[in-house]
Amino acid sequence: MITKIKKIKSNKPLRVESQGDVKEVIIKEGMDPTEERILICFRGAESSGIIEFKTDELEDIFKNIQNRLHVIKGFKKIIN
Repeated sequence: MITKIKKIKSNKPLRVESQGDVKEVIIKEGMDPTEERILICFRGAESSGIIEFKTDELEDIFKNIQNRLHVIKGFKKIIN
């Protein structure tokens, strides 16, 4: 996995790129459906982090790539 982050620091753009492996996927459940989150934990040689998605954000990502999954060779669909 490669992360590319651009943020403004002191009115100048700062670009950070790191590489790592996904180590764990955590699903945080809450009493209220708006509190549910999916966390993707990654670790690289010089960086680590957590990417946190709301369920609707991850659903939007999945809908956007669902019709193009056949283009990716070597991708195995596990979810029906």
